[in-house]
Order: sequence, then structure tokens, then C-alpha cells
Amino acid sequence: MNRTSSVFVRVEPKVKDQAELILNELGIPMSNAIALFLKQVVLNRGIPFDIKLPITKPIAFNSLNEEEFNTIMEKGIAEFSAGNTITAKEVHEQMNKELGL
Repeated sequence: MNRTSSVFVRVEPKVKDQAELILNELGIPMSNAIALFLKQVVLNRGIPFDIKLPITKPIAFNSLNEEEFNTIMEKGIAEFSAGNTITAKEVHEQMNKELGL
């Protein structure tokens, strides 16, 4: 049997819980998923996926707690009140540009 080494990782609890749900559906233990990632780092001689700034996506209402929801709503109201708005067409054009379409 191969020797193993321990890796200790600090992760946000919400991210860990979400990842565990997905990995459980796949039937892959968390430790195996991390080992797969590390093997891919070695094979690719780097991170095995693109690292990019995220594209701004709409936020799912059910993923927010009350405080987060209120903060986002207050920010939106302030932006609207300040006249910082764009048309739906402009949003569509901006998203296509960010996606390279």
C-alpha cells in the first residue's frame, strides 16, 4: 500500500458543504477529490483550469439570507436613486462582450 501524507485545508463552511453534497452524489470522497486535483496540478504543471475574474451573474434569491438580501436591495435602490442605470439592451451587449460572443 502506498504511503500517504496529510493535507490540512481551511475552507469556508458553505463551500465545503456545497462541495460535499455534489461529491456525495458522484460517490467521490472529499479526500479523493482533493487527491485528483493535486494529481492534475502535477500532470498540467499548474492549475488544471482557467483562473479568471468571474462574470457577474444574477444572484439566486434563495441563496441569500435576510441580511444579504437587504444589503443588495439597499445598494440597488441607492444606485437607482443616483441615476446609475443601464438599459436591458446595454446589459445584453455587455454580457456578450464579456463572454466573447
